Amino acid sequence: MSGRIVVAGASLGGLRAAEQLRAAGWTGSVTVIGDEPHPPYNRPPLSKEVLAGKAAFASLAFTPKASATDVEWRLGTRIVSARLADRTVELDDGAVLGYDGLVVATGMRPRRLDCPGPVAGRHTVRTIDDAQVLRGGLTRPGVRVVVVGAGFIGCEVAATAVGLGAAEVTVVDPLPLPMAAPLGELLARELRARHEQRGVRFVLGVGVAGFEGGEHVTGVVLSDGSVLPADVVVESVGSVANIEWLDGNGLDLSDGVLTDGHLRAGGRPEVVAVGDVARFPNARYDGVPRRVEHWSVPTDSAKHAAKVLVGGDTGLRPFTPLPTFWSDQHDFRLQSFGAPGLGLGDVRVLDGDLSGDVLVGYHRDGLLVGVVALGGPSAARAAARYRAELLKQPALTPQGAPS
Repeated sequence: MSGRIVVAGASLGGLRAAEQLRAAGWTGSVTVIGDEPHPPYNRPPLSKEVLAGKAAFASLAFTPKASATDVEWRLGTRIVSARLADRTVELDDGAVLGYDGLVVATGMRPRRLDCPGPVAGRHTVRTIDDAQVLRGGLTRPGVRVVVVGAGFIGCEVAATAVGLGAAEVTVVDPLPLPMAAPLGELLARELRARHEQRGVRFVLGVGVAGFEGGEHVTGVVLSDGSVLPADVVVESVGSVANIEWLDGNGLDLSDGVLTDGHLRAGGRPEVVAVGDVARFPNARYDGVPRRVEHWSVPTDSAKHAAKVLVGGDTGLRPFTPLPTFWSDQHDFRLQSFGAPGLGLGDVRVLDGDLSGDVLVGYHRDGLLVGVVALGGPSAARAAARYRAELLKQPALTPQGAPS
């Protein structure tokens, strides 16, 4: 229990990893390295409460558990490379740190559009600094906002911009419906209608070809040749894993960091990955390795990975989380348990109706694999009842047979 564990990444996954290492009995040193200057903070409010001016940074910051107060934090510092064979990482200040264990928790960064045109006026929402700069643009009188990407973050930003009184809010996406990929057509149509009723305009089935303007963006050029006037553009077109520093170590980095069922990377017992950068098999469903960008995953994966790193996997069942997320948009909330995206071929209303509070179930091979509640507290309570059912279902082996 002596030596050093390096935690690469100082967001929620890194914080929880540090806490869980102490809970698992690690008494050696723990060094957490993060490229942001801020201590760990809660990111989901960035596209909602922070943009709306309803939450200050102080209210977002996490307080480490008492057991982890002796952790060393190196903030505003980036890991530039790793030599897993030598068990070392190199920092951007030239320092080289040796380790006995390594936790990969470097997370994701926003994908950017590779289109011609000015950069000023184009925003992403990933950090507190991003959100604060974007809020300054959204609160200008008469602002015209174009959100590129009709996923959860894009729709949350659009809803917040409407609430701030933006003159125009338009969401652009090459897909035919917003949030259809994770939720399916049934809920996607209802969500579009609810957004349109509250003032959001959708331009769907087209992509972005470029941007107009001199030093600052003034318009978004679409793939059909039309132009949307814009003072502020928000790019919400997916994310990219922060894994370049791991190049050259024989790991599968094609989509995050591929791990085994115990979150170990590359067959190395001293290297684990946690949070949305980890691509792990989940035998609760089918054993296919996937990344999961849900708020619950950093905490759940950190708890499991810390046990594996400190004590090995003897007697420990593989990591089989039940993913959970929520999304607040306008005056309604989406709450999800399970993996709705695996059951898009069989979607049914389980409770309520689409015109009000509704609970939708997602099934695969006749089994419920996910539920999504849309609306207020009654829908959320219905979803919570089905959560227990989802947890009771038997896990599957990678071949798909009950274990």
